[in-house]
Amino acid sequence: QVRLVESGGGLVQAGGSLRLSCAASESISSRNPMGWYRQAPGKQRELVARIISGGSTNYADSVKGRFTISRDNAKNSVYLQMNSLKPEDTAVYYCNLLSVLTYREYWGQGTQVTVSS
Repeated sequence: QVRLVESGGGLVQAGGSLRLSCAASESISSRNPMGWYRQAPGKQRELVARIISGGSTNYADSVKGRFTISRDNAKNSVYLQMNSLKPEDTAVYYCNLLSVLTYREYWGQGTQVTVSS
């Protein structure tokens, strides 16, 4: 069972930056897509950014140009650099891994990001 552990959340003022990290507990194939989702109070969980085999990325429209997802396969880790943060970015951010072998999804425990105005 793969465990995903996020870190890097916190409280930041609008316009500031944070970098989230997610480390897998074991070696994972670079073919497995990894991504970041977020869930704000009273809202559904939504995709923020995803990185797939070959390094292709996609982003939610609301974060394009501000957030950057990256991956270090040697460290079994994925990162989310968040710049120009807005209060509406406030949410719990979850790391996600999809196994292309089993189609099973794995989730981290979540890390809180709070952006004050």
